[in-house]
Amino acid sequence: MNFEDVREYQPGDEIRAIDWNVTARMGNAFVKKFTEERELTVMLVVDVSASGNFGSTTQSKRELAAEVACLLAFSAIRNNDKVGLLLFTDRVELFIPPKKGRSHTLRIIREILFFGPQGRGTEPGLALDYLNKIVTRRAVVFFISDFQAPDFSRALAVSGRRHDFIAIHIQDERERSLPNVGIITLEDAETGEQIEINTADRKTRTLFTDLVTGFETELSRTLRRNNVDTITLQTGRDYLPPLRSFFKQRERRLGIR
Repeated sequence: MNFEDVREYQPGDEIRAIDWNVTARMGNAFVKKFTEERELTVMLVVDVSASGNFGSTTQSKRELAAEVACLLAFSAIRNNDKVGLLLFTDRVELFIPPKKGRSHTLRIIREILFFGPQGRGTEPGLALDYLNKIVTRRAVVFFISDFQAPDFSRALAVSGRRHDFIAIHIQDERERSLPNVGIITLEDAETGEQIEINTADRKTRTLFTDLVTGFETELSRTLRRNNVDTITLQTGRDYLPPLRSFFKQRERRLGIR
């Protein structure tokens, strides 16, 4: 609890809250007002796997993820919160324990922007298992990923109970629908596997869209089931309006003013 101000004594106030110095000076009883300290621990968990290198606009998914993570880190500085970082691929690439301070936060931002990962695949379950073991106190977790990954619901169930968990889903529109441009080669950025498909075939385009829709529906169901709030952001689009909208709705829902 932090001391904030004084006010006149009212019936029912605790005697131990009386500020005797102010009371003696003013001639009337005054009590100390306190505010609850609202220091948070913020964990940025960022997917830096190879699929993030894709971008059909002037911005890749990883660049968008980095911008958003840096914005959240700067917000932690402003609010005097602790902030930590976990970068992952198919392994935990880097962990920086949560701390306060401008120099600490600037280090986190530097790693977000310039870190070179060793792995190419994606294992969010492994990253969450690590987080659950090492960050034992409740934290606000921002999990930033394109979620093109194996099932991670078991580890997410633990994180969703233990932490205030927010998923930031990074998307690129070209990964959600195919253009009608004839035969093209698709390559999995994480495995290198390639296939040729004929995008002039309407059934092929429809099948692709249906697969993506099914994936997104199942992901959304998994996140909701584990008490996870979600923000969806698109490369090449302004991410500030959806972020503002999300946090305003969240404040109203939680009764925060």
